[in-house]
Amino acid sequence: MKPKVSVILPAYNEEDRISLTLQGLNRSLTEVGLPYEVIIVNDGSNDSTYEVAVREAENYGGKVKVVGYGKNMGKGYALKTGFTYATGEIVIFMDSDMEITPNQLIHYVKALNYGDVVIASKRHPQSYVEMPLLRKFLSCCFNLLVKLFTGLRLSDTQAGLKAVKRRALEKIFPKLTVKRFAFDVEFLVVADLCGLKIIELPVNLHLRRGVFSFLDVWRMFLDLMGITYRLRVLKWYQYS
Repeated sequence: MKPKVSVILPAYNEEDRISLTLQGLNRSLTEVGLPYEVIIVNDGSNDSTYEVAVREAENYGGKVKVVGYGKNMGKGYALKTGFTYATGEIVIFMDSDMEITPNQLIHYVKALNYGDVVIASKRHPQSYVEMPLLRKFLSCCFNLLVKLFTGLRLSDTQAGLKAVKRRALEKIFPKLTVKRFAFDVEFLVVADLCGLKIIELPVNLHLRRGVFSFLDVWRMFLDLMGITYRLRVLKWYQYS
C-alpha cells in the first residue's frame, strides 16, 4: 500500500538514539492510522549511525528507508534529499535526536485539514519546554531578528517538527538555497510568500544539548542575512 505519510529524519551522529527514535515514531504513526514510511537521511555521520539505522530498518517491514552521503551537508540539504525519496501526500520533518516527543504527530496531521504547513512552536502557550536558560535567551533573540529582518510573524521557526502537504513542498523547495542553520527560516519565508497557510501547534521539547558554539551562532546569523538580502533587496524568492 502506498504511504500516505512520509517522515524524513535527518541524522548526524545519532547512533545512540536512532533506534529509540524509530520505536517512538512507529507507535505514534500507528496511532495516526495512515500508511506511512520513514526516510532516514544519514547526513555524513562519522559514527555508526548509518549501520545502526540499516540494521534497525529491517525490523519495520519495508517501512523504513535509509539513504545518505559521505560528507556532512546540513539539515536543509538532508531534508531536500529525503524529499526526493518521499512518496506520501503528507510529509513530516522531524529531528532524529528524540528531543521532541513524537506522540503529538496525530494532531499535526489532522491540522493539515485546515492549513498547508503545520509547525511546532516552543512559545505556544500549551508547549512544554525544557532547555538551558542561555539557549532559551539566544532562541528568543534569533526569533526577534527573524521578525525584524523578514517580516515573519511566527512565534518560532526553529523547532524541529513540521508537517507539510506535498503540493506545498513542491512550491517551496525549488526556491530554497540554505543548506544548514537557517533552513527553517528560509522555508517559512518562502511558504509565506507563496500564500500558504501556516499553523503553529504546541510541542513537548526536552533539549539535552547545550548552546551552539559561537561559530554556529555566527553562521546562523550570516544565513539569516543572506535570506534577508535575497528577500528584501534582490526579490529573488518572489521572481525565481
